[in-house]
Amino acid sequence: MAAMATATSSYDRMKEVKEFDESKIGVKGLSDSGITSIPRFFIHPPETLSDLKSSSTFTNIPIIDLADVSSSALRPKIIQQAKDAARTWGFFQLINHGVPMSVLDETINAIKAFHDQPHEVKAKFYKREEGQGVMYASNNDLYRAKAAAWHDSLQAWMGVRKAKVEDIPEICRKEVVAWDKSATEVAETVMELLSEGLGLEAGKFKELTFSDQRAFVGHCYPYCPQPELTVGITPHSDPGVVTVLLQNHVPGLQVKHGEEWVDVKPVPGGLIVNFGDFLQIISNGEYQSVQHRVLANSCKEARISIVIFYNLNKWKEDGHYGPLPELLSPEKPAIYRNFTMQEFYDNFYSKAIDNKSLIKKLEIQN
Repeated sequence: MAAMATATSSYDRMKEVKEFDESKIGVKGLSDSGITSIPRFFIHPPETLSDLKSSSTFTNIPIIDLADVSSSALRPKIIQQAKDAARTWGFFQLINHGVPMSVLDETINAIKAFHDQPHEVKAKFYKREEGQGVMYASNNDLYRAKAAAWHDSLQAWMGVRKAKVEDIPEICRKEVVAWDKSATEVAETVMELLSEGLGLEAGKFKELTFSDQRAFVGHCYPYCPQPELTVGITPHSDPGVVTVLLQNHVPGLQVKHGEEWVDVKPVPGGLIVNFGDFLQIISNGEYQSVQHRVLANSCKEARISIVIFYNLNKWKEDGHYGPLPELLSPEKPAIYRNFTMQEFYDNFYSKAIDNKSLIKKLEIQN
């Protein structure tokens, strides 16, 4: 017992984290090396690990078919479906969204090809400069989280604060640029549906620049030799407006619905859309951001997921944002206070990813 206590007290977690980070090997490099046990700083506490299960009660998140989105007769039904999903699930899958299967496959294959390169090649892109340019790293919150998660990511800022195209790795450059365009067309269609679902004009969210500031992230979840001791990504809600997700067939994504964790079963050719804290606030709670996570990968094949996070670019002239005034009335007063861009970014970059911390700070107590 004394020896165990000594071993625990002598463990220098931050030293081990720093050595891992400076090696630039990533979890893909650890996995490829053939390790049979994961480094200690990846091991999560018992209260997290005991909850790593899914529900058998629910089969899947809602599926919305966009085939008739331009039909004046059928569009209202699709708007209602999107509204209902945004209110009750915070997630849905899109089919017949207009992006060819070949484009989906090319995008996944390009990001997989990047992560499959020798770590010496990828190391040229390894850095920690969040919020700008191109960054390849393992865990964007590596130094802020209490335990690391089993994934690596390639990140590129698109839109207004756009990364230089030549800075995107050549092996996936063309596909990243093309996917940004395709996914944004899908996101703007979804935003039209959500805007109309609130009783606003279809183009209101676009006018408010809700799709202008965007971050492309290509995640790789390689095989983990001890998936029962860690997670792929910890439970969290997204901070922004809308997120569009493309993934390969390797499972792992789970959504919190009520008190249950629900496995998301990808529909072939489908895209997953979910909503962030910012959308919950500006909709005055009409739409919900929802907690989700990714389990550590027990498959020999890597899980690849490609995410674009959409955020607004232009803040209001007074520098504040909050529930949209058009949605407020004496019967429906604001349930969140206004906040500044600085508050928004300080909340995200000052801590590990988490669940609705900004929303909790902005709630108006009655």
